[in-house]
Amino acid sequence: MQYAVAPILCVQPTRALVDEKFKVLVKNLPPGRPFTVRSLHLSEDKDYWEAYGHYVSDHQGELSVRDDLSFGGTYTGREPMGLLCTMCPIPGSRPGLRLRKKDVTTPMLVTISVYSGHEDHRDQTPLASVVTERWYMAPGVQRFPLQQSEVRGTLFVPPGPGPFPGMLDMWGGGGGLLEYRGALLASHGYACLSLEYFKPGELETANQQYNHPQVNPDRVGIFGLSLGSAVTLNLATESAIPRCVVCVSSNNIFSRDMSIVTAYTNLSKYESLLVFTLLVEKIRCPMLCISGCDDQNWPAVEIVDNMMETLRAAGKDHLLTRVDYPDAGHLIEPPFTPHFRSTNFLRTKMGEKRILMLWGGQTKPHSDAQEDSWRKILSFLQHNLYGNDRP
Repeated sequence: MQYAVAPILCVQPTRALVDEKFKVLVKNLPPGRPFTVRSLHLSEDKDYWEAYGHYVSDHQGELSVRDDLSFGGTYTGREPMGLLCTMCPIPGSRPGLRLRKKDVTTPMLVTISVYSGHEDHRDQTPLASVVTERWYMAPGVQRFPLQQSEVRGTLFVPPGPGPFPGMLDMWGGGGGLLEYRGALLASHGYACLSLEYFKPGELETANQQYNHPQVNPDRVGIFGLSLGSAVTLNLATESAIPRCVVCVSSNNIFSRDMSIVTAYTNLSKYESLLVFTLLVEKIRCPMLCISGCDDQNWPAVEIVDNMMETLRAAGKDHLLTRVDYPDAGHLIEPPFTPHFRSTNFLRTKMGEKRILMLWGGQTKPHSDAQEDSWRKILSFLQHNLYGNDRP
């Protein structure tokens, strides 16, 4: 197709935090013609990820990803952030991939391109392209790796004099030190310690965060996902330090040797649940529990049901705020990140055997849950950690 005037692709902003929305607008197109808008990202593991929507230019020769309908691709309908939240590995990629940022000091580079027609865009040269930067660390956020041999973690401190409310950030059973959510929380004003807590002594040493001059020791919260939520709940029952806790895909089964019981199919069969339920009565701070109703990893909704009943009997149900998302899965992460119904997972107790883990969720409702829950999490933390009075 020949164009009298070259198409113009506008992406605003081109540099933003990963939880910020962008606008994608294409101008100078022939009116009423089909076009494909695509995003492409090369991960740190050297895998290509893409998302794309099929659009039709309007009578002015423009199309807007924010305002117009996609008639096909990796998403349909009006999806302003579909180019990010529906990203998936390109055809022919390795199975079971999961997109996670390892080096938070560098941005995710995402190329947005527009192509003529709705046919296979991979065989075409784009009409126009723009490279965008998606950051987990805002300008001025400081990153301090912990050097002590008995603990592995990274402290992120927001810009400014402080002191700031503190956050302890813990991930799930996959292990390893994951920094991207901690960096993003620091970008929103919290001195956040991302902690790898599987080794002995690491939880006991985590309180060094509270002694950091940039951290307000009277305003500390804990954030846990999956297995990390069980550790979070245990700390909330045993310590007066946390002012609030956030649990995503909650698990309240916790043994005294700090190990988690996860391989169960029927909640009523486990006496350990009753033991930990008694401990739930000791929680004294506000809790926010986020659950996906299609969690295929464990019954997170039923676990929160059980916690609510226990707290209600103790006269403490006002401490628990719950949000359940229909058709959302287990891995509810920051917004505009891809949905993973299943991914590879390393089971260390099986001799480092890699298996395919089913997490659940459907892409559209799961993506909506990630966006909505992140707003609620930030509001919850703002109220409880930046508020004037302790709840």
